[in-house]
Amino acid sequence: MKYRRLGNTGLKISEIGLGSWLTYGTAAEKKAADTCISAAFECGINFFDTANAYNRGEGEKAIGAALRSYERSSYVLSTKVFFPMGEGVNDRGLSRKHIIEQCDASLRRLGTDYIDIYFCHRFDPETPVEETLRALDDLSAQGKILYSAVSEWSAAQITGAAGIARRLNLRPLAANQPIYNMFERYIEQEVLPVSQQHGLGQVVFSPLAQGILTGKYKAGQQPPAGTRAADDSVNGVIRSYLRDDVLDVVGQLDMLAGSLELKLSQLALAWVLHQPGVSSAIIGATKPEQVLENAKAVDTVLSPDTLQQIEEILKPVADFAPAR
Repeated sequence: MKYRRLGNTGLKISEIGLGSWLTYGTAAEKKAADTCISAAFECGINFFDTANAYNRGEGEKAIGAALRSYERSSYVLSTKVFFPMGEGVNDRGLSRKHIIEQCDASLRRLGTDYIDIYFCHRFDPETPVEETLRALDDLSAQGKILYSAVSEWSAAQITGAAGIARRLNLRPLAANQPIYNMFERYIEQEVLPVSQQHGLGQVVFSPLAQGILTGKYKAGQQPPAGTRAADDSVNGVIRSYLRDDVLDVVGQLDMLAGSLELKLSQLALAWVLHQPGVSSAIIGATKPEQVLENAKAVDTVLSPDTLQQIEEILKPVADFAPAR
C-alpha cells in the first residue's frame, strides 16, 4: 500500500480506503465487515470511512465492532453528520446542536474516544457556516475529532468556509469527499483547484461508479443475479449508469485494461489516483477478495499514452449526468 498526506495536514492515509455505504449494517453483513477489514489491514489499508446516516447508525456500529480488535493508533476513522437521524426538527443539518449531539452519538456507536476525520455530509443552507465551523472547532479542542472536513461542497462553499476559518482563526478544513470516477468528473473544473488552494485533500467516493467500472454489467444484458443493480432496494443510483452507451464504453475500457494485464477496477482506481489533489479513493466491498484486488491499483502507473486512450474512449459519454 502507498500513503498520501490528507491535503495540507500531516495525516497520512492509504491511497485506497474502505467505506461502508450500502455495505455494512445488517446482521448478515457484519461478518463481511470483519473479513473485509481484516483483508484491508493485511494489504496496508489504514483509512476506514462511514457515516451516521448509513442504515441509521448501523453502519457505524458494524465498522466500529470490526475495528475493535485493532490498535486504535493503527487506523484512521472517519464518519459524517448532516442527514436526518430522527423525526425532530433539529435532528438534521449542521446546526451546533445537531453536530454536537451526533458527534457524541457516533462516538458511542463506533466505540471509540475520538473520530479522526469528521465530515459535514452535505452543505446546510439553513445554518450559518460560522456556526458550523465553530462547533467543529470546539469538538477539535475537546479532542473528540482530530480533523474537520466536508463532503460534496461546491467550490464557492469551500472558498467561503476557508475565508471564515481564517478570519476567525479556526482550525482549517482538511478534506472534501466528493463523488469522482471516469463518468462523474465535475470536481475537475473548480472543486479540485479551489481545494488545493485552500489545503483540502480529496477522499473520493464511488471511484468504480457503483460497481459499473468492474465490468460485471454488459450492454444489452440483464444485471447478474446478486449484484447491486439487480437489487431494487439499493439500485436507485446505479440505474443511471445502465445505459447502452455507458456500458459500451465500459466494454472498451475493459479491453484496454486487459491489454495492460489489469482488472478494469484496477485501471479505474489508478486513473482516479492519477489526479493531483486526490488523497484516497474509497472502495466498497462485501468480499475480502475485492479488497485485495482493488488494493493492487496503487502499484499501477498509467502512461501518457494510456491516459490519452482512456480520454478517447470516454468521449461519447463526456456529458454523462446521472439522475440523483
